Amino acid sequence: MTKLSVNINKIATLRNARGGNVPDLLQVAKDIQRFGAQGITIHPRPDERHIRYQDARDLKSVVYTEFNIEGNPQHNFIDLVLECSPTQVTLVPDAIGAITSSAGWDTIQFQAYLTEVIAEFKRNGIRASIFVDPVLEMIEGAKKTGADRIELYTESYAHQYGLGNKAGIEPYIKAAVLANELELGINAGHDLSLENVQFFKQNIPGLLEVSIGHALISEALYLGLENVVNMYLHKLK
Repeated sequence: MTKLSVNINKIATLRNARGGNVPDLLQVAKDIQRFGAQGITIHPRPDERHIRYQDARDLKSVVYTEFNIEGNPQHNFIDLVLECSPTQVTLVPDAIGAITSSAGWDTIQFQAYLTEVIAEFKRNGIRASIFVDPVLEMIEGAKKTGADRIELYTESYAHQYGLGNKAGIEPYIKAAVLANELELGINAGHDLSLENVQFFKQNIPGLLEVSIGHALISEALYLGLENVVNMYLHKLK
């Protein structure tokens, strides 16, 4: 079964809109795990517009499943991850002020930098994953950095699937086959939803984990959070 890690950034966005503690981010994380999700993901950004750095610290004592912290490995982020010691760190090349992630790493151009950062995380017992596009050269480059896993950036797949073009999954299948050959673990995320996640899971060999936030929280507005978590779990079997 592919694990479901729920990204709770949007819960923090809603909380921050009113300046208080409603909804309670920590309680939501507890509930999501109680509903059956196997992980919690957060993506703190430098401006802390949704997840705050203190949230990461507070969640450390709450998350008893897999704790995944995503972000661009700038100095403050690296310090935060080392302090919180999550199960996994996912390195994402976000530009400052980016609304959301829009591309994977160029693992060739930034190979030396990523290698250095990943070595530091692994010395501290933290599994390292690199956010990448489904491009074979980028998968090979990720392997050379010493990463444990890749996270396939699935925006293109989701867009093509929404247009009815299921062939849009082909680059992801090829990327997964290569990753398996290189003994890289495979995660995936971005725009996965109840509509498209099952087809993706069924066609990607060795898919270990999906990280889903925006779609899942949006779907929960209509269907309820516990129900939606269990619907994803069913589709990921």
